[in-house]
Amino acid sequence: MQKGCSFNPRSSAYLDALTLEIEKKLQRALASASQRRNLLQELFADIALEVDDRARDIILSREGDVISPAEDAAADQLCFYDVLAEYYVSVPESGKRILDLIVQLWSQSFASHIFALLFHKWLFEAHLDNTEVLLRYSSALVQGATNVFWIDIQTNTRRFQTLFQYLLEEVALEQTRLTKIPVQAQRELFLLLARFILFYNSADKVEGFLKQFPVFPNAFLIGSPADFFVIELADQLQKLKVEPVLLHYLSQIKVLQGMELRMTTSTRLKACLYSFTSPGGPMYPTRAVRHAAWEALDFLFPVSSSGYLDWTCLLHLEFEWLQYA
Repeated sequence: MQKGCSFNPRSSAYLDALTLEIEKKLQRALASASQRRNLLQELFADIALEVDDRARDIILSREGDVISPAEDAAADQLCFYDVLAEYYVSVPESGKRILDLIVQLWSQSFASHIFALLFHKWLFEAHLDNTEVLLRYSSALVQGATNVFWIDIQTNTRRFQTLFQYLLEEVALEQTRLTKIPVQAQRELFLLLARFILFYNSADKVEGFLKQFPVFPNAFLIGSPADFFVIELADQLQKLKVEPVLLHYLSQIKVLQGMELRMTTSTRLKACLYSFTSPGGPMYPTRAVRHAAWEALDFLFPVSSSGYLDWTCLLHLEFEWLQYA
């Protein structure tokens, strides 16, 4: 999506009509408790769809010198939420009614998903002075983004990559936007991005990402930004059940080489990787995963001259396994 571009009358009319349909579905969800979850799930699925050829022709249409915001995205995957999120920044009043309805449905399943997809850009461009409202919106964004990123993980797709890229490149790495949300929300956002940065093929951004890491009140216990990052990554690895995704993480994890970590963090990472090297519980890794885990271990933690991993790693691992007994 281009930055700072205008919508032409044809694309604006189409998006206004689409906005009206979204409003109607939200109103129906608000009015029907029994159908609420299904309606919100349907709406989420609708806005996450890739733009079809007919709609793409309208959205990408030219009128005179005005170019629609997706002009450069013609060759890329373009989803409805991409276009709508840009539209609600360019024409804020068009999304106001939708936002009001979502707020009334805050506690419902899929409400945060929808908010994150439609208003992730608006949140950082709007002028909101109420700290409580900002924190509520920011928390909903992080929760919604977490949910949709996990959908990508479970399906091994990257339908929501544009959302991730915006949060990483245009928010986390851009102080003027980042500081628009409360410090608590900044911390939550960085921990979220740390868990998914390798999945969305952004290993080359890790160094800059760590330089922007916010200060945490428990940093004296945990360590540096690198320690926070590795701890989140290790925890994420333990949750992965989709083999291609786990293999992707293990192939990208070499970016950690050379990071200065506390001994406890390093041991935690070793134990995490080592848990994928043996068949059976608690991880039940496939042969391919076991091989990839050994490769990652050999690369990040070369074995000693005796040919064994550091005993502290094995001791920590034994403690971890005892928790499953």
